[in-house]
Amino acid sequence: MSYCSAIAGMQPESRKELHKNYHDNHYGFPIHDDNELFGRLVMEINQAGLSWETILKKEETFRKAYDNFDIQKVAAYTEEDRERLLSDPGIIRNKLKVNAAIENAKTIIELQKEFGSFEKWLEHHHPKTLQEWMKIFKKTFKFTGGEIVNEFLMSIGFLKGCHDEGCPVFQDVLKHDPMWNKK
Repeated sequence: MSYCSAIAGMQPESRKELHKNYHDNHYGFPIHDDNELFGRLVMEINQAGLSWETILKKEETFRKAYDNFDIQKVAAYTEEDRERLLSDPGIIRNKLKVNAAIENAKTIIELQKEFGSFEKWLEHHHPKTLQEWMKIFKKTFKFTGGEIVNEFLMSIGFLKGCHDEGCPVFQDVLKHDPMWNKK
């Protein structure tokens, strides 16, 4: 079942609205801000083993805990910051996921130095198959398995598949010229 179909059948209404907002306004739309790209990667990593609903409910506390996903600030986190994150009940308190966020921020800074931005690094590697992307991410980032890479790239418009073609949002995503639609 696609995310589009799943939302239509959700109950109660508050749960449906949480997912509908993400589905209608964020999922699959290109992101051109490196901090937001990093934030989406952090959220996808933290979703591993959990429901996306859990992550959506915690998005604001993730933003607060990780300095609004400011790559420079997260890359400079100290051991004290790691401990703060691991004791924050508003986020996922998993040592591997916290460490991945910090180390991935440091990696993105290096990619920015070489390519100009995280987005340009992604564009440099486009187009790739999911398997090719998985190899690149595994070599480059921490805690990025196949499902994380797939969802991250679909959610930012680099891989097709986030919306059914009959979904009205599919046409909205196309208007934003996602990378998967470029020749």
